[in-house]
Amino acid sequence: MSLRVLQYDQPDDRAAFEALADRLRQQVAGAGQLAEQVAAIVEDVRTGGDEAVVKYMRQWTNPSFTADMIRVKSDEMAAAEKSLDPKLRDAMQRSIAHVREYQSHILPSDPPTITIDDCQLGLRFTPIQRVGLHVPGGKAAYPSSVIMLAVPAQVAGVPNLSIVSPPPTANADAERSEASGTAPDISPLVLAVCHMLQLDRVYRIGGAQAIAALTFGTESVDAVDFIAGPGNAYTQQAKRQLFGRIGIDGFFGPSEVVILADDSADPAAIAADLLAQAEHDPGCCFLVSTSRAVIDNILAAIEEQLPDRKRRAAIEPALRDWSAAIVVDSDATAYQLVDTLAAEHVTLAVADPHAALAQINHGGAFFLGDGTPVASGDYYAGPSHCLPTGTTARFTSGLSVYTFLKRSSLEHYPARPGDQAIADIVALAEAEGLDAHAESLRRRTDRKP
Repeated sequence: MSLRVLQYDQPDDRAAFEALADRLRQQVAGAGQLAEQVAAIVEDVRTGGDEAVVKYMRQWTNPSFTADMIRVKSDEMAAAEKSLDPKLRDAMQRSIAHVREYQSHILPSDPPTITIDDCQLGLRFTPIQRVGLHVPGGKAAYPSSVIMLAVPAQVAGVPNLSIVSPPPTANADAERSEASGTAPDISPLVLAVCHMLQLDRVYRIGGAQAIAALTFGTESVDAVDFIAGPGNAYTQQAKRQLFGRIGIDGFFGPSEVVILADDSADPAAIAADLLAQAEHDPGCCFLVSTSRAVIDNILAAIEEQLPDRKRRAAIEPALRDWSAAIVVDSDATAYQLVDTLAAEHVTLAVADPHAALAQINHGGAFFLGDGTPVASGDYYAGPSHCLPTGTTARFTSGLSVYTFLKRSSLEHYPARPGDQAIADIVALAEAEGLDAHAESLRRRTDRKP
């Protein structure tokens, strides 16, 4: 099972590409049956608290779920870290160190004050005080997401962090539960990383019910001011509906990649990158090139590697239903398509990736050259892997230390505005019919400047 190939200069193929791009955009839409279902869940949790959360956790994860299971106990997290394989723990520590170093490097400081017409002007960065982080867990365990979410928030100085992460979806881990004789639970790898990062508010809940619980607070869950993190369509829809009551990072939904390749790219490496993206459930892949031969070589490498992949059951429908290889007639058209897709991950596997980058405006994260796998960003390099999806990289950014900082402007006239400033502001206020604004300036005219 491989990618379908679209010839962009053919009307039918161009229409097929536009349909795929529109399908991505529709994931962010706020209408339809899913939106109605999420609205019902949100209202249920708002009025029912823990009882409603338990109801949905029983429905989708563990039929025996109870309210006292919502918050994870500290000794559970300590035991999870203690049980880690030492080599895995060391790898996690290095990942944490890389992310912390990069996020500290880009941490902004308050700029120097500037004086304009006797007014001292500045800018102040302050961290959001209460943040909830959603770590997916329904279909797979993502301890890397704990690192990529929590470390930037810690570097920003957020004093109160809450983590929500659910046990596997019902029947998603049936073999493990049958073998152990117990119901599947939140990933011990997630708990281990939480303990390594000294996170003490951890809840074994997820989905729309977790977003609602973090927003309104329940008997067991502390309310927050801001929610960040990836998740399925239900999770992202809940964030969308509750935006305003809480802040959100953006739409971080089903994962996607666009790879621009030329004949300098290693077909085997690019095929591996596409398969890596497709193994997300779901994953979405686009391969763009001016050369049909380049695409054919990469497709052949996909067919060669696919039988060895353990998550083939997820990869094949992702390639079939959500992905495409597109042949274009020029570099300019290739750049246009990359911008149209405005993808979460953009790989520039071309001879001069920096020159290509200069022609492209939209992408959550860019990976330059065929020697840079997306997986390095997923786990290790330093930038967060929590990135905008559904073409929203057109107007929003990936998660970083900036996500958790607020900016406040500062103004200070040591005595009062100067005579010219008072006259100008009075004129502007009166032009808008706001005489009280004007009077607030006149009341200061007797002060010595």
